[in-house]
Amino acid sequence: MLEASFDFALEANTAVRQKAETQPKTVTELSNEIKKCVEGSFNRVLVRGEIFGAKQADSGHWYLSLKDENAVLSAVCWRGVASGLKVKIENGLEVIAAGKITTFSGKSSYQLVIESLEPAGQGALLKLLEERRQQFIKEGLFDMSHKKPIPFLPDTIGVVSSASGAVIRDIIHRIRDRFPSHIILWPTPVQGEGAAEKVAEAIRGFNALETDGPVKRPDVIIVARGGGSLEDLWPFNEEAVIRAVYDSEIPLISAVGHETDTMLIDYVSDKRAPTPTGAAEFAVPVRDELQSALNILDNRMRSSVRRCLGEYKNIIEGLSRGIPNLQQILNENIQKLDYRIERLQNAMKNVLLQKKSILNLTEIKPVYVKTLIEKYQERLGGLSCRLEGVSVDSVLKRGFAWIKGDKGNTIYGIAAAKKEDSLIIKMADGELEAYLGHRASEEAQKPEKPPHGSRPVVRKPKKDEKEQGLLFDF
Repeated sequence: MLEASFDFALEANTAVRQKAETQPKTVTELSNEIKKCVEGSFNRVLVRGEIFGAKQADSGHWYLSLKDENAVLSAVCWRGVASGLKVKIENGLEVIAAGKITTFSGKSSYQLVIESLEPAGQGALLKLLEERRQQFIKEGLFDMSHKKPIPFLPDTIGVVSSASGAVIRDIIHRIRDRFPSHIILWPTPVQGEGAAEKVAEAIRGFNALETDGPVKRPDVIIVARGGGSLEDLWPFNEEAVIRAVYDSEIPLISAVGHETDTMLIDYVSDKRAPTPTGAAEFAVPVRDELQSALNILDNRMRSSVRRCLGEYKNIIEGLSRGIPNLQQILNENIQKLDYRIERLQNAMKNVLLQKKSILNLTEIKPVYVKTLIEKYQERLGGLSCRLEGVSVDSVLKRGFAWIKGDKGNTIYGIAAAKKEDSLIIKMADGELEAYLGHRASEEAQKPEKPPHGSRPVVRKPKKDEKEQGLLFDF
C-alpha cells in the first residue's frame, strides 16, 4: 500500500515538472535567470589581457575590451572607479583586471565590470614608469633648481619607513655610530594597497610640524625601504608620493631598494642614496672624523700663529737694529737741557747785576742829559718837516686843488666826475661848488648862492657879455 502511494506521488511530480518545462518563458525572465546564474558563478574574477578599443563616454564611464591571442572580453569601468585606478586606461597596455562578470540584456552579451586595474608583467610596469617620468619632467618636478641642500649637521632626522624590519634598525645604528642625533619615525606600509597614500601623508605630516612644538620638526627626512621587485617598490612611483616630495619644504633623502633600483622618488628627492644605510651616511657626518679635522685645523692655526709671530719678531728686531739707543738720546738731550738751564740762570744773574749797578749810581751828569734831549729834539724837528711837506694844506698852497663829489668823496678822474651832479673844488684859500652837464644852464638862472660861506661859483652874465661856458666841457 505504501509502495503504491510512493509511486503515485513520483508520477505526479514528474508530470508537474514536465508540464512546467513545457511552459514558455519571456525573454526578460530568461535573461534574469541567466544573469543570476552568471553573476553567482563569476562574482569575483581576475583577468589578464591587453586593453584595446578603450573610450570614455561623456558620462565619464570607460568602455573597453580585454583580449589575448584567442578571445575578446568586453569590459566597463564606472566613472567613480576609474578616477581611483592605479594605472591610466590606455590601449595596448597589458593589465590584470579584477571585477565581476555580468550580463547585458540589451544585447544578450556579457561583460566584465572592472573594480581595480594593475599593470601586468615587468614590461607593462616599465612602460608605465617611463610615461610617468616623462610627464613629471614636462611639469618640471625633476628640475635641479628645485633641489634643496641637505643640512650638514641636523639636530632632528625624520624617517618614513616601516616600523618593523631591518631598514629602520640599520638607519638608527648607522646614525648613532656616526653622529648621534634625534630620530623621529613615522611608521608607514612600504608596499601593497594604500602604501603610496600613507607615505605621502607622512611626508606632509613632517612638514606640518612646528619647530618649537612638542614634536620637533625634523631638519631632514629619509624615505627608506629595502629591496624588492618592481611591483613591491611601485608605491614610490605613484603620483601622490612624487608630488608630496616635490612640495616638501624639508630636504628629503630617498633610499628605496638597492643601488640598481631607480624609482621616480629618486628623481624628485633632494638627494638619492643607494641604500638606507647610505641615506644615514648622507644625513650626518662622522663625529670622530670631525673631531680629527678640528684637531688638525687647531694645530695648523696654532702653528700659523706661532710662525706669524716669529716673523713679526724678526722684522721688529731687524728694524730695532737701525734705531739708535733711545735712552742714550734721552740722556744727551737731558744734558743739553741742564746746560741751557745753567746758562740761563747765569745770564739772569748778570742782567740783575748790571741793572743793580745802574741803580746804584749816585749822580747823573748834566751834559749827558742835555745831549740826549738835543738829540731827540732834532729828530722830532725832522719828522715835523716831513709831515708838513706831505700835508693837504701844503699841497694846496703849491697850486693844486682837491676835487670832491657832492657826498664828500674824492674824485680821481673824469669818469668819476661824469657820475656826479656837482663838484666841490677845494683850494688853498677856500672851496667852490660847480654843477655839471645840462644842469649848469639851469643853475645859472638861479640867484647866486655862496657855497660854504665863500664867493659864488656862477654869476648871471651881463647883456653885453656872452654867457659863460661850462667849467668842464666834456
